Amino acid sequence: MMLALLGLVLALTIGIGCRLLDIPLPAPPKLQGALLVVAMTVGFLVAERVFT
Repeated sequence: MMLALLGLVLALTIGIGCRLLDIPLPAPPKLQGALLVVAMTVGFLVAERVFT
């Protein structure tokens, strides 16, 4: 649970930093790309739970 919160805080910090510094977000601009990122993240989390 702590890792999930740390990941969320890190993601928000990067997003805010990119916005303040006017840097394009390091994320796919289309819905399909965003869904791919979500699918990869879910797959990673499921594999971590299954194999540990």
